[in-house]
Amino acid sequence: MSLDRRISLVTLGVQDVARSTAFYEKLGWKKSSASQDAVTFIRLKGVVLGLFSREALAHDAGVENTPPGFSGVTLAHNVTSPAGVDAVYKFALSCGATPVKAPEKVFWGGYSGYFADPDGHLWEIAHNPFAPLDEHGHMTMPD
Repeated sequence: MSLDRRISLVTLGVQDVARSTAFYEKLGWKKSSASQDAVTFIRLKGVVLGLFSREALAHDAGVENTPPGFSGVTLAHNVTSPAGVDAVYKFALSCGATPVKAPEKVFWGGYSGYFADPDGHLWEIAHNPFAPLDEHGHMTMPD
């Protein structure tokens, strides 16, 4: 047996589910009708984003709810050009994101910037010329 190579759901532990839901809706993402007051589900291309109380998520996983800070995890949204990075970054800030690192040419040969959502979850907006997007907007990688 092996683990199928996919991610079904990414859940972010948040302080206020309603506030975080409002932020992601400002980005133009719609919550699913399966959402409830305690949890929001947002269907994305090939994966679902969940928003759940940080305290409840830690309890569910059986771990301590440690103070927020850099978790060692970032989420990325890739686009087809550096101009696209600038546009998406500016749009996210207009929706209430916190600027973390303005878009710039980066050491690995691409162009990217970072913003934080209302709970400090880091999002990278990137153009990677070495991993183009397919017709569905999915990142492609060589075998």
